[in-house]
Amino acid sequence: MTAASDPLGAVGAWPVEVAAVGVTSADGRRAGTGPLDEPLPLASVSKLLTAMAVLVAVEEETVGLDDPAGPEGSTVAHLLAHASGLGFEGPRITTPGRKRIYSNGGFEVLGEVLVARSGMPFETYVTEAVLQPLGMTGTRFPGHPGWGATGTAADLLALGRELLGPEPRVLSRAMRDRATTVAFPGLDGVLPGFGRQRPNDWGLGFEIRDGKSPHWTGATNSPATFGHFGRSGTFLWVDPVAGLACAAVTNRDFGPWAAEAWPVLSDAVVAGFSSR
Repeated sequence: MTAASDPLGAVGAWPVEVAAVGVTSADGRRAGTGPLDEPLPLASVSKLLTAMAVLVAVEEETVGLDDPAGPEGSTVAHLLAHASGLGFEGPRITTPGRKRIYSNGGFEVLGEVLVARSGMPFETYVTEAVLQPLGMTGTRFPGHPGWGATGTAADLLALGRELLGPEPRVLSRAMRDRATTVAFPGLDGVLPGFGRQRPNDWGLGFEIRDGKSPHWTGATNSPATFGHFGRSGTFLWVDPVAGLACAAVTNRDFGPWAAEAWPVLSDAVVAGFSSR
């Protein structure tokens, strides 16, 4: 069977014990394979949930994107966009807005800000603001704001539908569009696992494909594609041009196998399901 007739067929050959992969459009799931309802560690895909929660707080006027947070001169927006100057786990490496430095430490600060401003435990806020409204009942977030969630492929597809839909429910359309547009344009940096990118474009919590090469999505994904992948072998990408979102959770850490397999899968998904 060819990739065109079975876009998810290659998943069965991945060198993993457990892999759940699904594809959705804004109006519903298109395809799936594997245990879509089995929760597994999301690793850095957790950052999408933290970002969504912070953006809800911004729209509720509990937090401001321009509020100071992190090192001197940094704001909430800098932290979301990995432009605060903080290193991978902190402390500060450079001044805010100078380089794109992927930072777990920055998301830890965001979690602290959210707790301090809302007066609620972090997991409670994320659950009430994001998980419950989207019906993400298989996802739990008791750990680090940068990597501590467990969840299912089905739940990530629900998030994908929210981000694709013409009328999102959790965020306003304007906030969704702002979050998935490049923040602090022109910053160079390293995309973990794929090397230095010039520029290394990022939105407010969402990594943006643009012209990056190499990349974990496919060559036929549009430059507007956004999302995140995680060390635990998980990803969610949303391609608004193709009208598709694709999610995967596995039980094998990211490595060369994923860097090779994910772009092939993504191209097959775009070819098999795209509405463009």
